[in-house]
Amino acid sequence: MAAGLMRAAAPGVTVESAGTDPGTTLNAQSVASLAEVGVDVSGGVPKPVTAELLAAADVVVTLGSEARIDPVLVRGAAGTRFETWVTDEPSARGIEGMDRMRLVRDDIAARVADLAARLGVRTSG
Repeated sequence: MAAGLMRAAAPGVTVESAGTDPGTTLNAQSVASLAEVGVDVSGGVPKPVTAELLAAADVVVTLGSEARIDPVLVRGAAGTRFETWVTDEPSARGIEGMDRMRLVRDDIAARVADLAARLGVRTSG
């Protein structure tokens, strides 16, 4: 979600998406919630975090408190800034389905806007 939202907000920024434990397909509700705000990630394919991706990045964001990047991969990423975004979890309040996904999307969108501002990136919004 964060990668799709950043690509949409700041088209001039190079954005990669990778997971610490990637599945085989994108979450359908995540894809649908992004489509509701004009962000198309339907062609995306989950891929793992690699040392090369980390080394090439200025900033790496992990979503959620459980996501952990292998420390061996991090060693080669000198100069890369790492951030963890512990996002809202509406299911803890009994909110499920697309209502849940919209809240998660909006939380991440606000964090993406904040990151873009901190990086001095001009956004389209």
